[in-house]
Amino acid sequence: MRIQKENFLSLFHVKKPILAMIHLKGESNEEKVEIAKLEIDQLIDNGIDAVIIENYFGSPEVVEEVLNYLYSERKNIIYGVNVLDDDKKAFELAVKYDVKFIQLDSVAGHLNLDEDREFDEWITNARKQTNAFVLGGVRFKYQPYLSGRTLEEDLTIGITRCDAIVVTGEGTGLETDISKINAFRKIMGNDHPLVVGAGITADNFKEQLGVADAAIVGSYLKDTFKDDGNVSVENVRHFMTQVKNVR
Repeated sequence: MRIQKENFLSLFHVKKPILAMIHLKGESNEEKVEIAKLEIDQLIDNGIDAVIIENYFGSPEVVEEVLNYLYSERKNIIYGVNVLDDDKKAFELAVKYDVKFIQLDSVAGHLNLDEDREFDEWITNARKQTNAFVLGGVRFKYQPYLSGRTLEEDLTIGITRCDAIVVTGEGTGLETDISKINAFRKIMGNDHPLVVGAGITADNFKEQLGVADAAIVGSYLKDTFKDDGNVSVENVRHFMTQVKNVR
């Protein structure tokens, strides 16, 4: 049952925390879990502040297996979950495995008005059942825009449904336009955390995190700079060195 009222950023002891995405690549479920364990070590040991377990290449069952590993053996790590296309499952797993935050690709703007009313009731009740913070997207990559509301209206509603808003560009690994980040910040003000959710690199993070409060990074930390690559310790170290230099 929700008892905390802190800001999402209170999870971290650093400014501008970096959250890395675990995509669950691999040929078999067993390999996906083993690769996830390796990537968690590579990321955390080289300065990443938190990991997000997502069924991008894997299944919700693999997500649960990795969360169980973190809960049982690595509870010192800050970890989150994103179950694509199944928000309810994300909340269930968060409760079961003491997940610190849940990422939802959309919390406003993605539904027609009738469905949105149902979603509002559901997410209000779901958040009462967990202490996990919720990171929610508005005008998020690959998500539909069906509300007919203005961006200001959807962001104003979205803020009431989550603990941090996530902003992205058009796709995975594609840079989020700084004008979009600035527009979100202008509407939101400075009291509600804003997270850049795609396209952060060592070249643009200084400008983007000059406006936003945190970032989710996936593709840039891979050896190919694409989502299906392998985590590169060299890329992680280079990126985090740049981040630490400006914190």
